[in-house]
Amino acid sequence: MSSSTSSTGVTAATPVFRVHHISLSVADLDIQESWYRAAFGLDEVEERLELPEAGVRTAILSNGAGLRVEFTERAGSTPIDTPDPFAATARQTFTHLALHVADLDAAFERLTAECAAHAVVEPGPGATEGVRYAYVHDPEGNLIELIQPSAG
Repeated sequence: MSSSTSSTGVTAATPVFRVHHISLSVADLDIQESWYRAAFGLDEVEERLELPEAGVRTAILSNGAGLRVEFTERAGSTPIDTPDPFAATARQTFTHLALHVADLDAAFERLTAECAAHAVVEPGPGATEGVRYAYVHDPEGNLIELIQPSAG
């Protein structure tokens, strides 16, 4: 069996992967759901599940533009402290949610001023020329990176 290779180096046999959703373990589903609705327009409820015997409640919210977040509240869960992007890498796990934004300054201002997100790293230049980034915390301290790609 032969397979052809495209200009991207992907063979016909290579499956195509896209991110379906990200999942956050949260202490308070209602607070996080409300904050993410206001902050990112996650106003579509795709799924809700309650398993009282396991002490679990979940909700999957989306914004209709491809951003989909699953929140899982589990009784007795414990937080992981991620005060900044570098401290987050001390544990071998997913470290933050990164979101593409067209206007970094406006997005950062809205999240910190209107949505009370805690500023972690102020907007500034990224490692790649022309790219800018910033970090904020959601109400439970999860890191969110905002990335404004190069204009060129």
